[in-house]
Amino acid sequence: MSLLSVKNLVACLRNGANIVDDISFEIAAGETFALLGESGCGKSMTALSLMRLLPDGVVHAGGEARMDGARLFDLPEREMREVRGGKMAMIFQEPGLSLNPVMTVGGQIAEVLALHRGLREDAASERCIELLDQVGIPDASRRLDEYPFQLSGGMKQRVMIAMALAGKPKLLIADEPTTALDVTIQAQVLQLLRDTQSQTGMATLLITHDLGVVAENAHRVGVMYAGQIVEQASREQLFGKPLHPYTQKLFAALPSAERTGQALCAISGSVPPLGSITQGCRFAPRCDKAWALCHEQTPEWTVVAEGQGVRCHLYGRAEDRGLMTELPSPLASLPQAGEGNSVLNPQSSALLQVKDLQVHFPIRKGILKRVVGRVKAVDGISLAIAQGRTLALVGESGCGKTTLGKALLQLIVPTAGSVRFEGNELIATKAARASMQMVFQDPYASLNPKMRVAEILEEGMSALKIGDSSVSRQAHIDALLDKVGLARDSKWRYPHEFSGGQRQRIAIARALAVSPQLLICDEPTSALDVSVQAQILNLLKSLQQELGLSYLFITHNLAVVEYLAHEVCVMYLGRIVERGTTEEVVGTPKHPYTQALLSAVPRIDGMGREYIKLEGDMPSPVNPPQGCHFAPRCSHAMKICAVYPEARRCSKTHLVSCHLYPDT
Repeated sequence: MSLLSVKNLVACLRNGANIVDDISFEIAAGETFALLGESGCGKSMTALSLMRLLPDGVVHAGGEARMDGARLFDLPEREMREVRGGKMAMIFQEPGLSLNPVMTVGGQIAEVLALHRGLREDAASERCIELLDQVGIPDASRRLDEYPFQLSGGMKQRVMIAMALAGKPKLLIADEPTTALDVTIQAQVLQLLRDTQSQTGMATLLITHDLGVVAENAHRVGVMYAGQIVEQASREQLFGKPLHPYTQKLFAALPSAERTGQALCAISGSVPPLGSITQGCRFAPRCDKAWALCHEQTPEWTVVAEGQGVRCHLYGRAEDRGLMTELPSPLASLPQAGEGNSVLNPQSSALLQVKDLQVHFPIRKGILKRVVGRVKAVDGISLAIAQGRTLALVGESGCGKTTLGKALLQLIVPTAGSVRFEGNELIATKAARASMQMVFQDPYASLNPKMRVAEILEEGMSALKIGDSSVSRQAHIDALLDKVGLARDSKWRYPHEFSGGQRQRIAIARALAVSPQLLICDEPTSALDVSVQAQILNLLKSLQQELGLSYLFITHNLAVVEYLAHEVCVMYLGRIVERGTTEEVVGTPKHPYTQALLSAVPRIDGMGREYIKLEGDMPSPVNPPQGCHFAPRCSHAMKICAVYPEARRCSKTHLVSCHLYPDT
């Protein structure tokens, strides 16, 4: 017996264009059903349709949804309000926008308890504390009186989960619940949802584009594309043998260590605007298996095996079945990177050498603004990057990764230490600004919305007096657009006219405009779908091979690290705790923090390490723990950890700052 049954659901714009088109699925009690697909395919709109929370301009246009036998679209609004939060709750994608900024955390959870559980005052406060404890928020009683702006991103997401669970719903809709979270927080949030599900029998509709999250949490999966479910199967069926060409290409686009010497199989083009294709298969313009029929006739739903169906002409007729073959290996292959110089040898002929770099921000209080403390964002970092090499910098949010990147470019003035580029000291100078450039995390926020692409790319060239005239600069801009895979005539368009992946290409082109030798890439793929991520990683890898670029790649995506990086530095609370080649750090991690990070990464092959839960949150950089900064969260902590450990050498290229290992 299904808890939720959705049949032929349709939602459309007021002009008639369907943005959710003929969606059908069922979810049983205690089951997790995942909606998987790229951004813009209609996943969130499907969830909002079920909650009857569609935005202005979008209306329910057909189909039905039954929950516990009740027709959701036939209920009067008064009864639907009782369903929302009481029987069906939703965790929205962006907690910072979903929480009320002028209400305390306790007040927002108590509002749910009063409406759906009838709890008020002391009983509500006690239940609020229980819920915050349940979702892993430390010192829950104190947090009740805090406001959302006083919480980290991970804590805000956990407050959203506490609010959703407060009404004890039978169905939880989780819309990208872990997209903006560190891998350790993500693992905690997902484990919490699994534990709640096993204890209460709650069903979950999980909306995500992360295949690893689906592999570890879903029982059944629906793959969405351009407003339709194109494939539906159990987790074992989907990950054992995906059928639809779109699903196969999603798997082929995943970065991994095994594909280090190859270009990823990126999907050309982008998801069409919802409602723009009314005839034929919606994936046909991007499918390398499409033929005439795919453009002329919309494929019907075909049941291929028990529990597995697909919307594709390759399976629609008996004579066409079996035409589907495995995806070819990636079309292009990049040569394996050479050994080069190691990050662990600052005395080698490194392009960039950093020694004992510190960035401390003063904390001022009182009328006279006296300095009462310091935020030790970066606290004694040393590293080196050779020409044509990629160094990945990984760690949780708040550990100082972005601050370090900005300090190298003198966008933030370092407090102490040395930064040398090609042997020349950079501290207090801007001499190497053209040779070092940064690609920021959010391309939309970092591109001026009032400037055309040509103006954005020419701005840096003009400031650094590169190019003899505007004509020569425009010729250089055309060559840059060719290099990053954008049409030349796109330079006369504005940033909002491009997709997320295209905007990131523009950001990369802007960085390349002044012919740098080193790019600092700050989470350049964190907000991108797996197919767009593959395009950007292919671009970065090909540019490195062609131009000999060096990269400092700041990320928390360890799959990207395995694919792109030569060396890895693991950062915790302003310091590097482990460093070495990618094979050493990812394959045989030594530091307990690195081991916990890697254990929290969801994997599609089911070969993940045993999950190591980190207790508590990262300490404040204002008052870091005495001795080893990780000791308060470490299960191996000893008395000697009261003294900060020096870097111990595990091999010629592998160093770890931990008392567990003697120096070899």
